[in-house]
Amino acid sequence: MSIEKIVEQALQDGYLTPAMEAEVGRICDNASELSIEEYMALDKLMGALLTGEVVAVPRKQFINVMEELVLTEAIARVAEIEATSESSIDVGDIAAYALNRLPPLYATTEEGANYQRQRARAELQELISQQVHEAINRNLVQPNDNRTPIPSKTTGNEILRQVSSLLQVYAPNFEQKSSL
Repeated sequence: MSIEKIVEQALQDGYLTPAMEAEVGRICDNASELSIEEYMALDKLMGALLTGEVVAVPRKQFINVMEELVLTEAIARVAEIEATSESSIDVGDIAAYALNRLPPLYATTEEGANYQRQRARAELQELISQQVHEAINRNLVQPNDNRTPIPSKTTGNEILRQVSSLLQVYAPNFEQKSSL
């Protein structure tokens, strides 16, 4: 979709969705140079956003708690296997396989996330373990060695943020030491 069409749609609907915003960003990032028409459309969009004619729909922050529960289980099981054998297993492959067979548990607040974690541990832990076990067995029989992986969009800072977030969940009394 072109910038002009996105702006036309936003003006017609009265709002700019996160997907529309992302598409404009993608077009701008990938274009070495924007056309006059594209600049005019962006200018029109900025004006409409400033006057309130178009409202940017906020990006709702949410997490799928099942992802952290599956990753925790997968990391523990893979570490056990790799410690006692020559096998090398991709945790991402294991998590993706298991997550595709488990229900998502989305939350938008810390309270909701804690509720989902408790619920999953009480009602779904056996199913999580079973799916991770099945994923590992499948991976050992048929590894994904010759397939093209999805390129990582995660930066070093993003990985640190994710690890810090997991530490806060699993070790709430963890104190981060300041670097000298």
